[in-house]
Amino acid sequence: MAKNYVILISGRGSNMQALIEAKLPGRCAAVIANRPDAAGLAWAQARGVPTAVVDHKAYESRDAFDAALAVEIERHAPDLVLLAGFMRVLGQDFVTRFDGRLLNIHPSLLPAFPGLRTHAAALAADVKIHGCTVHFVTPALDCGPIVIQAAVPVLPGDTEADLAARVLAQEHIVYPQAARWFLEGRIGIVDGRVALAGAATAATALRVPQA
Repeated sequence: MAKNYVILISGRGSNMQALIEAKLPGRCAAVIANRPDAAGLAWAQARGVPTAVVDHKAYESRDAFDAALAVEIERHAPDLVLLAGFMRVLGQDFVTRFDGRLLNIHPSLLPAFPGLRTHAAALAADVKIHGCTVHFVTPALDCGPIVIQAAVPVLPGDTEADLAARVLAQEHIVYPQAARWFLEGRIGIVDGRVALAGAATAATALRVPQA
């Protein structure tokens, strides 16, 4: 039986688009946004994907929002929940409820540069390699077990926009790959680390594009 997955967005949802266009071995049961003006909703609707809005501004507390969001997600019976540019920090109760089936894409090579403004932080640190990370979500922000990463060079003269675009192109490759592995039953968490069934080599977990 095909597995269901749900995607959470806050804006245009470019990673959502990459996930859906990848034709994953499962069904996108819903795209859910925390903002009614999220541009990605119209894109999903145009392709026949069910959508919903749980507006965080309608709730007095984060816990109340988290609870309402969890109820909406559970309506779609997801095997996997994918955060795709979802710009809300989720509380411990929510994360625990979806433990082991909640993935996020973060625009840095974690554990370097957690949180926001990652590209600015990378440029300020004068690193030579930057990238993105797909990881399981845990209550500690951007600290969950890593599934796959992609590295990109930081080039002389790069601006935040230059670096963000280079990283985003890799996000659109590795996030569908991680979701595919999950939906195929090939990844799980063992002793706090991600185990990948099959060709579990460094090459499967780190993408380094050709210059």
